[in-house]
Order: sequence, then structure tokens, then C-alpha cells
Amino acid sequence: LMQTGDYMDRGEQTRAVLDLLMALETQAATAGGRATSLLGNHEVMNLIGENRDVTREIYATFADANSEKRRAQAWDDYAALAKRKQQKGEPVPTVYAQTREAWLTTHPLGFAEYKEALSPKGKYGQWLRGKSMVTTVDGSIFMHAGIAPDQAPARLDDLNGQLKDEIRKMDRFVDDLIDEKLATREFTLQEILQVASNEIGLANARMAAAKQAGKEVDRSQINVSLLTQAQEVLKIDSWLSINAEKALWYRGLSTLKDDPAGGPFAALLQRYGAKRFVTGHTPQANRSITVRFGGRAILIDTGMLTAVYKGRPSALEISGDSLSAYYTDGKVGLP
Repeated sequence: LMQTGDYMDRGEQTRAVLDLLMALETQAATAGGRATSLLGNHEVMNLIGENRDVTREIYATFADANSEKRRAQAWDDYAALAKRKQQKGEPVPTVYAQTREAWLTTHPLGFAEYKEALSPKGKYGQWLRGKSMVTTVDGSIFMHAGIAPDQAPARLDDLNGQLKDEIRKMDRFVDDLIDEKLATREFTLQEILQVASNEIGLANARMAAAKQAGKEVDRSQINVSLLTQAQEVLKIDSWLSINAEKALWYRGLSTLKDDPAGGPFAALLQRYGAKRFVTGHTPQANRSITVRFGGRAILIDTGMLTAVYKGRPSALEISGDSLSAYYTDGKVGLP
């Protein structure tokens, strides 16, 4: 059983879906089979703090009897960040200037628990960080989106390594910000990037002031390691995790002009010694599993989240060289 990602941000039962996929791994192994869940762009978004598509209903499923107390403590921790800046005689950036009312509005019950659960030590965070974004099984390359031929790596596993490096880079930076009392676990990606920019700006201002005064910079006020990390994190638009043209987001398998001879993907598959790509990511207009590029691309996103995409659930079965699509009303053979 292969799952190609985007099981998060897709309805209020996100937590139940995660629990199901985790359980299926154990059940399949016990039965002598295998269940594999791959990372899609929405899983990675959540791991690096991009929570723009998480709804209040999803957060609510992580709330419990202690959530009010946790939210109050999270607000106190946030408010303390600005006070610490003031005590050090530093300007207080807007990222620390939310009012209590505004902060509570954007941090509903369950928010703190959700962020903790997706953290490196959280139940779902640990599990997801152990997942790959691409794998090959019996000649089929399974991944969430696809690979642009002009950006293809020498080896498929290079993509897995790059993505894990990016996630680790962000994890380390967030942990260091928390240690330095510059952020809390509840900070979103946008807030983390603001902090990175603010700290670089503050360091630059200190160095400029020292130069103007003809003095040496007080090195005790410059955290070189943190600033180096901040510079790397601010390049996030070029990361595999975020960039729309890279393999976690690429839509060319669905949008480029079809070619029965395989187009640019024929040579790419030959390089990887594979027969086909099997991907999700782009809901198909006919809400059916679609075969493109002479069978070299099987697109399996049929928009099953009916509340948004008005589609239907489906599954692709690969049995040797035979492909079939399963829907709730039956089975259809695929060319």
C-alpha cells in the first residue's frame, strides 16, 4: 500500500488519518506486507511551520481538558519575549507586538498541542520526519508531485536527502531561537522568518554603530552561529520544501502537453531505470485516475476531499504490467 502525501490540511479528520496510516504500517508488517506513507508538500509545510491551511476544526481535534491552561501559558511565554527585548535595551519588533486579544484569535484551543505534536519530538513530528518523499517499487516511482526534467537529480534518493536536510536545518534554527528566548514553539514559519530578518538587522546596526564610533564590535552581542542559520533560513524560497518548480510541488506531469512517446519524461525514467511515475498533488479535471505520456505518468489525485474538490475516492492497483483504477462504484482497467 502506497500513500503519496497530502493527508494533512485536508479536512478536520487529519489526526484520524495520521493515526490510521501509522496503524496500517504495523498491521501490514505483521501480515507480511508493507504500507508506505510518503511526504507531500502539505506534510512538509507543517513540519517547517507553514500552517496556513490548518483550520480551527483541525486544531480542535488536538485540544483536551488542559488546553485553556496551555494556551494561557503559551501567551505568557510569548509576552515575555517582548519584555526581554525591552530589558536588554533593544527595539521590540512587530513580531513580538501582538495584543493578547489578537494572539488568542490566531491561536485557538489545540494550536499549542498541534505544534507540539508536529515538533521533532512530537508523536506525529517524529513519524513524519522518518518518511521519504520519493521511492521506487518494481519499476514505479512513487512521489507526491513529480520531477522537472531540467532539475532532475542524478539519483532519486538525492531528493530525500535534500528534503531531510532542509527540515533539520529549520528544526535546529527554531530550537536555537527558543533557547535564546527569541521565539516559542507556537511561532509560525512567517514569524520565524521575521525573527531571522530582525536579528540580522540588529547585528548589522550594531556593527555599523561600532564602525561609525571607531570601536570594535562587542562580540558578546553577536551570535554568529544563529545569524549564519538565519541567513540560510531566509533563502527558503529556493528550498525544495517551498519552491513551486521543485519536486515537492511540480505539476508538469499533469500540465505539460501530453506525448504518447513520453516527451521529456521518457529519458528521465530511463535514467532512473523505471517504467512510470505515480503521483498525486494535482486534482484531475475529470476526477478520474489519468494515464499520460504513453503510460509513463499515472496521476492519481481524484479530488477525494469532496468538501473542496468535489471529487471521489480512488485507488490505483498495479499488478505486474496490469493497471486498474478502483472507485466506489467499481473497477476500471487502465491502458
